[in-house]
Amino acid sequence: MNREQAKQLLILYRPGSADDGDPEITQAMAWVQNDPELGKWFDEHCARQTAVRDKVRQIPVYAGLKEQIISEQAAKQRNASRRDRLKAVAAVAAIILSALIITTMYLPHHQTARPGPPVPNTLATFQSQMMAAAISGYSIYAATNSEQVQSYLARNQAPAEYNLPAGLQKIAISGCAIEFWQKGRASMICFKTRPLPQGQMSDMWLFVIDRSDVTDVSTIAPPQLAPLNGLITATWTQGDKLYLLGTKGDEQTIRQYL
Repeated sequence: MNREQAKQLLILYRPGSADDGDPEITQAMAWVQNDPELGKWFDEHCARQTAVRDKVRQIPVYAGLKEQIISEQAAKQRNASRRDRLKAVAAVAAIILSALIITTMYLPHHQTARPGPPVPNTLATFQSQMMAAAISGYSIYAATNSEQVQSYLARNQAPAEYNLPAGLQKIAISGCAIEFWQKGRASMICFKTRPLPQGQMSDMWLFVIDRSDVTDVSTIAPPQLAPLNGLITATWTQGDKLYLLGTKGDEQTIRQYL
């Protein structure tokens, strides 16, 4: 595999998906690690994928549509090649886009979409939204150490200066992501505490955001522990940063990482 072939493969790469286990993708990643110019292009590619994902999440979807598409495509694509899967995804996207256009055309002209209620800029809402992102899926930038993570976050205008608790410093880093919050950005550092099934990159998540981006945050020390969305969480502040750590388990589980 040469450099150009590696880039063509990585154009199809979707961060945080089953592509991470593809042998060809793994081989192409080796070029990213050793080619600074290709690495910069790959970072920008992953950032674009994250932006597209966030926009798609905002599109309203009819109840049951996701399950119908998944079940139909699973049956048709079980033995399909990578290129066939790509064509199928493009076809589904075209159908959804056409449906949205047709629906808009047939709505009475005097009707306008009413915006939903604004998301409260509170600590409780921030905690809930970040933990929901952790368990529902996200676009991950693969990395194995804090230097790679901080470099990526800094390039994408997310909090890159943070302090890991002593317990977390011993845990393997699997990557990072960026979650948008109100008018700011939260850094998401992903950890792997144990061997995980193929396609699952992490089982512990640390969110870091500027304290000023969450309106009702006061000094929180020591960390406050609480269950949320099926996870156990720890929340604390240090300097001008707010930290939120989440994983599966109980209070005893999470205390060992603080």
